[in-house]
Amino acid sequence: MGYDAIIIGGGLGGLCSALHLSLSGLKVLLIEKNGFPKHKVCGEYISNEVLPYLNSLGFNPFEFGAKNITDFTLSTPGSRSISTTLPLGGFSISRFCIDAELAKKVQKAGATITQETVTNISFTNDQFKVETKDKTYHAPIAVGAFGKRSNMDVKLNRAFIKRKSPFLGVKAHYKGTFPDTAVGLHNFDGGYCGVSKVETNNLNICYLADFENFKKYKNVADFQENVLSKNTFLRDILNNAELVFEKPLTISQVSFERKNPVENHIIMVGDSAGMIHPLAGNGMGMAIRSAQLASERIVDFSNGKIATRSQLETNYTKAWNNEFSARLRSGHIIARLFRLGWFSEFLMILLNLFPFVLPYIIKGTHGKPMKASF
Repeated sequence: MGYDAIIIGGGLGGLCSALHLSLSGLKVLLIEKNGFPKHKVCGEYISNEVLPYLNSLGFNPFEFGAKNITDFTLSTPGSRSISTTLPLGGFSISRFCIDAELAKKVQKAGATITQETVTNISFTNDQFKVETKDKTYHAPIAVGAFGKRSNMDVKLNRAFIKRKSPFLGVKAHYKGTFPDTAVGLHNFDGGYCGVSKVETNNLNICYLADFENFKKYKNVADFQENVLSKNTFLRDILNNAELVFEKPLTISQVSFERKNPVENHIIMVGDSAGMIHPLAGNGMGMAIRSAQLASERIVDFSNGKIATRSQLETNYTKAWNNEFSARLRSGHIIARLFRLGWFSEFLMILLNLFPFVLPYIIKGTHGKPMKASF
């Protein structure tokens, strides 16, 4: 079965790529192992930098109840804090909602979505062969949107997958009181936690923790009571929150190692291309932006404006690095500084003395408003 492009993975990067390519007239297949909708371990805050692009794809998150985020609070493990207005602002919407609604638009645009697990990807004679348990598909373009960590990363022998990561991600929705317009990023010993309301008026509480520290406790509730709640902001939120999920979602081996934007000729988008530390925020925005960067170049390649596959891969790699390398460096530095215990408390004192610095730090981990593609 032949297509112009096959996208492996139905997260934000994969869905936006599928929608963009379909609207550009390409015959697209998106393969996703799970059905829609589905909750995922994710902070669920997105910078407004992506709105022009999403709107050009025909998607307006506020039509589905996304919360308009204008305010930001940052706190240390010792509960020192600073608040500011976000330079661009953002919105908060659950992955359960945005993924499902984007999937509907992808299908309406003419793409095919199939629920299967990819078992192998190979490239010969300028064509990709993508195999699932029961079927084989062919296309000149393959887009990897596998997410944070996948069996396909193992199959492709990617360098980052060989190294263990010390991080565990935990996420759940809660009923509780929290401002509609705010996002909080609260540090605790060995990790950091994001909090915001989503379209259902539930709180999304998502955090990254040191796995060795987490293993010292009986379960998620015990860890939250004895570690997260030492931060008074998190204690107040958790003590007055009621769990909506049957149980929190978890994901282990969350890696922030460097990844290649192109691997075995596969164009990588979203977390498959690279992840920013949650402390720096906006991983969802990065996924959407990478989909735009990839899709625009794939369309140009399909139309002959980019003459060769080598030029396509070089062009995309350069564009990805220009857009994200500085963000990733900033994210690593910020995360490292806030893991230094007493030094993070000292940093917060400085930020409160010079509050105008924080918006500049935020800008360093976010991009400029994206241009519409259509």
